[in-house]
Amino acid sequence: MRRKAVWLAIAGVVVAGSTVELDSSFAYASDSRRPTNSVIVWDSNAQTAIWDIAGQQPQVQARSFAMVHGAIYDAVNAIAGAPYQPYLIAPSANGTESTNAAVATAGFRVLDALFPDQQVRLKAQYDESLAAIPDGTAKRRGIIVGTQTASAMIAARQNDGAFGSQSWTVGTRPGQWQPTPPAFASDGAWVGYLKPFLIPSASMFRTSGPPSLTSSRYTRDFNEVKAIGSATSTTRTADQTQAAIWWHDRHLVEWEIKRQLATTQRLNTLQAARMFAMVDLAEADATTACYNEKGAWNFWRPVTAIQLADTDGNPKTVADPGWMPLLVTPPHPDFTSGHTCFTAASMSALAYFFGRDDISFSGYSAASGTTRYFRGFSQALAEVVNARVWGGVHTRTADEQGAKIGAQVTAYMVAHYFKPKR
Repeated sequence: MRRKAVWLAIAGVVVAGSTVELDSSFAYASDSRRPTNSVIVWDSNAQTAIWDIAGQQPQVQARSFAMVHGAIYDAVNAIAGAPYQPYLIAPSANGTESTNAAVATAGFRVLDALFPDQQVRLKAQYDESLAAIPDGTAKRRGIIVGTQTASAMIAARQNDGAFGSQSWTVGTRPGQWQPTPPAFASDGAWVGYLKPFLIPSASMFRTSGPPSLTSSRYTRDFNEVKAIGSATSTTRTADQTQAAIWWHDRHLVEWEIKRQLATTQRLNTLQAARMFAMVDLAEADATTACYNEKGAWNFWRPVTAIQLADTDGNPKTVADPGWMPLLVTPPHPDFTSGHTCFTAASMSALAYFFGRDDISFSGYSAASGTTRYFRGFSQALAEVVNARVWGGVHTRTADEQGAKIGAQVTAYMVAHYFKPKR
């Protein structure tokens, strides 16, 4: 393995923060006629359970996907002879175990623990997966390995702070977060207190906070989102409107993108397991770090800032009491942007895994009714930074600082997890 500095144009920072090791072990699987990759199958099954049925919001989904793919990775890695560092454990295996049985078992058991009310449906999917595998020692031993890694993950996430009772502080002064129309809801504060999967502390990437209300930066942020993020904006283009809606889709297109990349880049089972685990665990911790940041700064959303601008002490901001954004504002503070934290983590992890930033991909959103195409990972991140402003739900500073947090989480992961064994 060679070492070099990896400079990725993501969030305007060096993703690794220093010299890091490229994954030169990455290679395409040679047999394009092989059966469907079981890791991809169980990611799709996870999506059905996590979103299609349970309807978990993005900040909640991140934990669920991370648990599923952390367990699957440990199972596949163990059977492959543990060429990479395990995430939690490396069960005893000699390489003769059925990898497909291990993947199905790990995925099923984690999902069953997360969604006991879906047990009958999940068991049917599991039985279908196992039925395709010949009976015998390999199958039985694969089930044992998958059971062990799932049990380790479930135990590791007991009492991790999920679904805690924390709530956002409702402010009374200019600059402080207040519930936003139309629902005036408050949700998700517990995410900032969730036990991280990778990083030592949810607050380790604390920023210096949002700009002061009388600063030139705040004025630029304010006037930009006021003009282009309005529901009735005359400066936002049709493509920008579509992009804003596409990225706001709660049925995250990033799921489809990961499966698409695993397929088009012809990843084998071990490669797919490692890629999904790296991306999903980085996404989960970036989301936790972002929500911890939101709680620390408790900054108001654009809709509040614009409607109450006559109270901010800034003569260069003008109030518009009737202003509304293109998109419905999520029920938590502005700074930092959860979507850019999440997407920066995923795109920087993908760029690191593949060792390049020029792989094309696309994704379809039912919310916008459109498919968007990207030439590479940094292009996708650049668009979501803009899209949250175009949608009127975030200031540019909140987006940019969120993207930096996501990249920093990936950098920490690269330095400490999933590394090839020497």
